[in-house]
Amino acid sequence: MKFIREVAVKGAAVAALSVVMNIPALAAESDLNEVCPNPIRMADTGIEGMGQLRDAFGPFSEEFKAVTGLDLEMFSLSNRTAAGSALQFDDVELVFAGPSEFVLFNKRQPVDILFTIERPHYGSSFFVKSDSTVKSLKDLKGQRVALKDVGSTSGHIFPSQMLVQAGLDLDRDLDIVMAGDARIAALVNDDVAAMGGGNRDIEKIEALDPGGSYRVIAKSDRLPGDPVVMRANLAEECKTGLRKTLEANRDKLWEALIATERNEGKFLNRDSYMAFDIHPEDYAVVEEAYVNAGIDLN
Repeated sequence: MKFIREVAVKGAAVAALSVVMNIPALAAESDLNEVCPNPIRMADTGIEGMGQLRDAFGPFSEEFKAVTGLDLEMFSLSNRTAAGSALQFDDVELVFAGPSEFVLFNKRQPVDILFTIERPHYGSSFFVKSDSTVKSLKDLKGQRVALKDVGSTSGHIFPSQMLVQAGLDLDRDLDIVMAGDARIAALVNDDVAAMGGGNRDIEKIEALDPGGSYRVIAKSDRLPGDPVVMRANLAEECKTGLRKTLEANRDKLWEALIATERNEGKFLNRDSYMAFDIHPEDYAVVEEAYVNAGIDLN
């Protein structure tokens, strides 16, 4: 008991000294350099190429090092399958992912969450032109519908679930086109009767067709945030210490994250924020969407 009391006293003294000297406190348990790999390697499932990674995460990497004492080294990957393999074989410690990627990674082997980017506007919607005869998803039977990319949480998985829950068979009742970035033009140019995608796609529609008029015929609930995934076999002291240190400095890290054009456009609008009280079970709704839509989870 004497040893425990001495450690507590020393910990309090260090914390007090940090306040007096205005030094950012690291994890209370230990110096992160002693319990974490250095550098910490991070990939992003939505970015290919080192140049784009540096452009997107340069300021965040600098702030990460300032508050943790650890270098954040960007790791380029070609797709989410490669990201899952990199986590599995310890090639990276962190992956900036989407909800679908998290579910896929966690199915292959358990992973943990460092933090998430919560976006209150994040969800799926179906859009039609205002003069369309389509009033609901059921009215799309026999019609051509544009979705985004295969595996996109808001642009494929949840829109597919919404169509199935409306009583439609994805193969027999619909002609679905996975149109990617061309989905906006497909709707504007009347190549499809409706488009399913993210809620914010309305902004892209209006930008491409400023004189047009469009309606939302269906909208999902808010979707889980974009997680930064940690490989599960990191030392518990490292995972806990990183969470506490980053949470204590969340304001500075958030400003650094959205300081770049790519991340500002993706995360800044509509009161997005970093959240740390997140658990893997919060993403069960995503796995349910795969099952409900009849899409293989692999």
